[in-house]
Amino acid sequence: MTDSIVKAFEGILKGDQEQVAEHVQLALDEGTAPREILNEGLISAMDRVGVLFETNEYYVPEMLIAARAMKAGLEILRPELMNAEVEAVGKVLIGTVQGDLHDIGKKLVAIMLEGAGFQVVDLGVDTPPEKIVEALKAETADIVALSALLTTTMMNMKGAITSVEEAGLRDQVKIIVGGAPVTEEFAREIGADGFAADASAAVKLAKTLMS
Repeated sequence: MTDSIVKAFEGILKGDQEQVAEHVQLALDEGTAPREILNEGLISAMDRVGVLFETNEYYVPEMLIAARAMKAGLEILRPELMNAEVEAVGKVLIGTVQGDLHDIGKKLVAIMLEGAGFQVVDLGVDTPPEKIVEALKAETADIVALSALLTTTMMNMKGAITSVEEAGLRDQVKIIVGGAPVTEEFAREIGADGFAADASAAVKLAKTLMS
């Protein structure tokens, strides 16, 4: 691992966006392969962030700051990855379900997934089932991730899954759910393929489903 990649890695753990951006660019200028910077710098750092979260050394604020720092590096790296034709681990459509305007948790999951090498299409908040179906037809994603932060809106997850089924697309995609009121039992009841209690767990689940 080059010194520039080490500095980018450390910058993510500190949540220092400028340090990450500077050393990702420096690594590129030094001729380091984009895939190496992505895997050894960004993805490796976010894996570490996930471990720190699971061991209660990091909490949601620290994870969010680290994720934003990673994204600063990814913005610089993305054009180079495209030029080098580095394939994403998979494609995820993510959205907060219809009637729910909560955004922070969904954004954190999206950034963490990007940090793990996924291509993410953010459908936003208050996402009606038909928008999910339209996006699936346009994007041919591997995973749909649905978020709900209210007990009154979590039931709309079932409506979204039903719409995907009625469109004949259910066999083509895995659907995962999460959010404060959501449980593993509820996920099974509505026919989801998996449940994640937090952003770190969502990344692990997505990786498992892709493998």
